[in-house]
Amino acid sequence: MESESGEVTIPVEESTGEIKIANDVVATIAALAATETKGVAYLSGSLTHDVIAKHSSKNLSKGVMVTVEGKNVSVQISLIIEYGCSVPVVTAKVQERVKSAIENMTGLEVTEVKITVAGVNM
Repeated sequence: MESESGEVTIPVEESTGEIKIANDVVATIAALAATETKGVAYLSGSLTHDVIAKHSSKNLSKGVMVTVEGKNVSVQISLIIEYGCSVPVVTAKVQERVKSAIENMTGLEVTEVKITVAGVNM
């Protein structure tokens, strides 16, 4: 369940405590999975972020919005695609990788991965 602090508590059977995962962690997992996909230049947050993103790996979750309800996660990603790459192929691969990474690393269920292609990297 999502808390006021932007965390999700994951019930674990036979656990001696509870596990909380910050929403930023889920967003970072999504960002890494997306940027590791061939054809993705970088994530798109804002113009300033886009310039910084080309030269830095800090604040990886910019361009990613995560909504957690119970054990369900909805992800929205804005990205810049490499020139010459097939948009449908790259975005389908991003959706697969993001879903797989979040589910494998957190145990949460990804219900949707919405992608906005915000530009083309020349």
